[in-house]
Amino acid sequence: QVQLVESGGGLVQTGESLRLSCAISRNIFSSRAVGWYRQAPGKQRDLVATWTSSGSTNYADSVKGRFAISKDYAKNTVYLQMNSLKPEDTAVYYCNYRPFDGVDYWGKGTLVTVSS
Repeated sequence: QVQLVESGGGLVQTGESLRLSCAISRNIFSSRAVGWYRQAPGKQRDLVATWTSSGSTNYADSVKGRFAISKDYAKNTVYLQMNSLKPEDTAVYYCNYRPFDGVDYWGKGTLVTVSS
């Protein structure tokens, strides 16, 4: 079992920044991918940013140039730096750990609210 604990969400105004953190109980090197997804009220959960074991990063078009995913291997922690936040970024943000075998693991989520 893999535990993921997100933190860093909160209420900010348009144009401000937040950094989300996700502490993972398993070595990041052991994953096929780690990343962030988000779910706005009444909508499906969508990819925000991911890092794969091949070294590639992927971002949703809506966040390119504003968000950045990073990792601290020593701490087994994944970060999401979010700049120039917009009201449409309001959502619950979930951390994801995808192993090479088995099902994905998810955190419980952290709420980001951007006021206009």
